[in-house]
Amino acid sequence: MPWDLTVELENRPGTLADLGAALGEAGINIDGICGFPSEGRGVIHVLVDNADGASSAIESAGLTIRGRREVLVATVDDRPGILGDVARRFADAGVNIDLIYLATGTRIVLGVDNMEAGQELV
Repeated sequence: MPWDLTVELENRPGTLADLGAALGEAGINIDGICGFPSEGRGVIHVLVDNADGASSAIESAGLTIRGRREVLVATVDDRPGILGDVARRFADAGVNIDLIYLATGTRIVLGVDNMEAGQELV
C-alpha cells in the first residue's frame, strides 16, 4: 500500500541528506519525492510502501513528520495532456485531488478526498 509522508525539515544544508540517509539505512526505498519551501522550513513529500518503518527511521533521525496518508499511485503515459485527462476523470466523478507529484517510472501520486472512489479511477 503506498503512503505519503509529509516531513518538515529545517531549511539548511544537510537536512535532506539526513532524510535520505535515514531511509536508506533502514532499507526503505523512496518511490517518489517532492519538496518546497514554506515559511522558512522545507516541506518534503515522500512516497514509501512501508509507512511504519519509514516513520520510525525519520523520527529516529530527529526529523519531524507532519502528516501521513494513504495515496493513489497511477501509471500514466508521458504525453502532453495526460494531467488534464486524469484530473478530468477525477473531477467528473466528484473526487477532489488535493496532492499530486511525480514518482519513479511514469507514475503520479494522488492524494484524494475519497480513496474508495479514487481507487476505481486509477
